[in-house]
Amino acid sequence: MFGTDKHKKVDIGQFGGKTTIIAQDAEFKGDFRFTGALQVDGRVIGNVHADQGLVRISEHGCIEGVIRAPSVLINGQVTGDVHASEHLELDAKARISGDLHYRFMEMVMGAQISGNLHYMDAELPAQAALPVDADFVSEE
Repeated sequence: MFGTDKHKKVDIGQFGGKTTIIAQDAEFKGDFRFTGALQVDGRVIGNVHADQGLVRISEHGCIEGVIRAPSVLINGQVTGDVHASEHLELDAKARISGDLHYRFMEMVMGAQISGNLHYMDAELPAQAALPVDADFVSEE
């Protein structure tokens, strides 16, 4: 009922012992496949794939490639498509050039998307697409 959230947010703390961190001054080239959590503070050039887990890109982080994970939290730069089978969260400093495929999405004012939004309904195989080429900027 009220106050219950059947779609709980995933937190990086849930993956104790299974968290990989790409430090702010580090650069990783190549495809990355994992289970658990990935915190990107640096730069990843390649595709990122998690069968189970979370990808979090900090405001200093950057990924150039396709991201596939159940949960994706972005506050940095992504050049490539993002496939979040469960939850996608875009924070104020998110800058995405690519299509977003999501089941549940949260977006904070200030996030910028240059690409299409594709809602993934678990019930329907067909996906609706909404073209987007807009900046969501705060008027502060």
